[in-house]
Amino acid sequence: MATQPQTGLVYGDLQGFPEDNLRREIINGELIVTAAPSTRHQEVVLRFSARLLLYAEEHGGRVYPAPTDVFFTEANVVEPDVVFVAEANIGKVEMRFVRSAPDVVVEVSSPSTRRLELVRKRDLYERFGVPEYWYVDLEAERIELYRLTEDRYGLPLLLERGDVLESPQIPGFTLQVGYVLGPSED
Repeated sequence: MATQPQTGLVYGDLQGFPEDNLRREIINGELIVTAAPSTRHQEVVLRFSARLLLYAEEHGGRVYPAPTDVFFTEANVVEPDVVFVAEANIGKVEMRFVRSAPDVVVEVSSPSTRRLELVRKRDLYERFGVPEYWYVDLEAERIELYRLTEDRYGLPLLLERGDVLESPQIPGFTLQVGYVLGPSED
């Protein structure tokens, strides 16, 4: 469950918190704390990470599942579920975080973080120029794919079981949506 955000914080403030099962992010100087995700959430993150890693090993690039910080500014540091950085942008990868916009970020829904991911984080990714944002809606059993066009995310491409995810940010990468969602909950 998300807690009330604290304000006026910067990246350095994150270093003082204990290592625990809580995710801490800063958006516009506000501390956002969320609990550990569900096992289904983690299975989806693992499936994305594994497929992207296979791609990166063959074509180049880096894949980072959470917890990995993406540092946009001192007051905007988030921890997407999965981050992909193309080979051409490896210079953005530093020891403690990915600096600036990675090529793709993936967020997998949790009941307590839905609004955070669909509004605040999507707006943040758009503002800082993340070319693609993939939002996995576990309840709706689909992926909402947002692509940056003229510095804006338009309406998402909605991908459901049976569809194939392809990305111009990751040439040659394909992913069966049904695979990443895992066994149907029916």
